[in-house]
Amino acid sequence: MYKSEYLNKIMNEVKLKYAEQKEFINAVEEFLDSMEFIVEEDKDIERYGILERLVVPERVFQFRVPWVDDNGKVQVNTGYRIQFNSAIGPYKGGMRFHPSVNLSILKFLAFEQTFKNSLTGLPMGGGKGGADFDPRGKSDGEIMRFCQSFMAELYHFLGPDTDVPAGDLGVGAREVGYMYGMYKKLKHENTGTFTGKGMSFGGSKVRPEATGYGLLYFVDEMLATYKNENFVGKKVIISGLGKVAKYAAVKAKELGAVVVAMSDTTGWISNPEGLNVDFIASLDDKNGKCTKQYLDKYPNTFHGSNPHEIWKVPCDIALPCATQNEINLDDAKQLVKNGCYMVAEGANMPTELEAVHYLEANGVIFAPGKASNAGGVAVSGLEMCQNAMHLSWTYEEVDQKLKDIMKNIFKMSYETASKYGNPQNLSLGANIAGFLKVYDAMKAQGIV
Repeated sequence: MYKSEYLNKIMNEVKLKYAEQKEFINAVEEFLDSMEFIVEEDKDIERYGILERLVVPERVFQFRVPWVDDNGKVQVNTGYRIQFNSAIGPYKGGMRFHPSVNLSILKFLAFEQTFKNSLTGLPMGGGKGGADFDPRGKSDGEIMRFCQSFMAELYHFLGPDTDVPAGDLGVGAREVGYMYGMYKKLKHENTGTFTGKGMSFGGSKVRPEATGYGLLYFVDEMLATYKNENFVGKKVIISGLGKVAKYAAVKAKELGAVVVAMSDTTGWISNPEGLNVDFIASLDDKNGKCTKQYLDKYPNTFHGSNPHEIWKVPCDIALPCATQNEINLDDAKQLVKNGCYMVAEGANMPTELEAVHYLEANGVIFAPGKASNAGGVAVSGLEMCQNAMHLSWTYEEVDQKLKDIMKNIFKMSYETASKYGNPQNLSLGANIAGFLKVYDAMKAQGIV
């Protein structure tokens, strides 16, 4: 698979030990693709067992979460927290509440988070957590009881200088509020050990918009660098109709783009003249039926029931913002066929590896999520800073800091890729740039 025997050894061990964890294996494989460029020139990577340690989480917590539903019946879910790597700072990463949550998905997310956080330039390690609990259809009381039970088990292992969770899929301001309230009660402290909090108790401005806005700031740099252009008049498709996708659409319109298609789990909608982004931003996505709400108001909109068909819509730029593995090889071929020349991930690894390879081989400039969707954790890091200093920055201050961070992430990724002879390969640049900071810290701190 690799020219390096060392990398083959690492990959084979991961596949053998974690054969059932396909998402984690895919994440490691994508990362090791880039390590081929540096392991032979720096023998200390192998000598100090850096990669062997990088692919094993420092700690994994798995626990039961009992809670009582509105009918008085006891329900039980499984909770997790993956503390993957703390070389450059306290563990940092979201909590995901969704039926699909399992150890493989959370390990993949925490592994990616380690390098994403490194790229922001802020002192944050990598972590992720969550539960196979589905908040959809639950009452506020049920969600509160679940969150309190979840935190009663986990609070021992969290802290502002230890592990700082945030929201993720299925975890918004409501869930963060319930978890932080229970954490604060049990720990007898108010140290901001969550990000994505409400503005009334330590949250940061721009946090809800951060991932979507950050994605567009990153792509703006891509357009300027590779095309000497901007967003004006560009046709954009965005998968997902959750928070990331909506704010990406809002910012795309603000920058002059035309959002021609969006999707959710029930299907896709399209208009070559542009969707009504302002109306989409106003829709409630809790029931997962935003496309239906849009069609109720605009019944003549092009639509389909298969979300994958969104990638058949002609566009200049595609922004997958829903979930992992939503663009497969066939989708990539369709994008290339229809003239798409730029794909940037707003979700965590929404593009399958063979699809990434096909896009890159056919001249499509591709941005990996660990770089292009780092805006959310960047503003989470800024929220940590504000909490530590007991102050609050203005919207404009946070937005400018977010722009600067995303611009710097692009610059690091582009310059690193250029150094290794492939300036269009942002996956290569982001992986190596993110790794080198973690590697330097691990090497300096000894075998721990």
